[in-house]
Amino acid sequence: MGISLPAAFPAATPQPTDEATQKIFDLTNQDRAAHGLPPLHWDPALAVAAATHADRMKEEKSLAHEYPGEPDLTARASQAGARFQALAENIAMGPSAEALEKQWMNSVPHRTNILDPQMNAIGLAVWERSGYLYAVVDFAHSPEALTREQVEQKVEDLLRDQNINPSGSRSVAEEACTTQNGTPASTPETGTVKAVVRFQTPDLSKLPSAVADQLRTGHFTRAAVGACKSQDVYTSYRVAVVLY
Repeated sequence: MGISLPAAFPAATPQPTDEATQKIFDLTNQDRAAHGLPPLHWDPALAVAAATHADRMKEEKSLAHEYPGEPDLTARASQAGARFQALAENIAMGPSAEALEKQWMNSVPHRTNILDPQMNAIGLAVWERSGYLYAVVDFAHSPEALTREQVEQKVEDLLRDQNINPSGSRSVAEEACTTQNGTPASTPETGTVKAVVRFQTPDLSKLPSAVADQLRTGHFTRAAVGACKSQDVYTSYRVAVVLY
């Protein structure tokens, strides 16, 4: 799956609270470390998505990734408020956390999820019945959690690399970001606005083509950058670049 969710600028990230959940979390990251992979960070929204499916598994008294009438993994994660560009899920039952992790690592599809290098987030839910643990583990490639200012700084740095001075008013660009169209008013203080590019992207390592194409015209020397909450629930960052 390859969709992502909006930048609702970040809050604190708690850790697992119960012993079995913590143990699976730790074992997963130990297996990743043994294969030279970075640890997964705990994502409380993914944990909610996992718990939602775990509750349905309890009702059904069977193991499945999706039951009749149940939202699929993408929808469950979205409804829980997770931010993701890719998702995967492991489920299992076993006598202990160690047995569950061993079971997954001995299964190619489950092992692939655990050792997927693109995944960076995890949330899980565990419950016990008749001496057995049942677990739902949701993995995600989650966009980097950035504040509004950090998003703006990253885009400004990209503009500097293109010899564009990003010293324009952030507040002007932030207001432009919250609208679908229209051009901010030109003033003696801000200068003459020549173009506005609004975009949504999960990747702030490069300028989107809409901005790059404008810069290639050579008509601009200065810019203002403003970020805002995405209006599309499947996009990680929403940004407006006002060009002067």
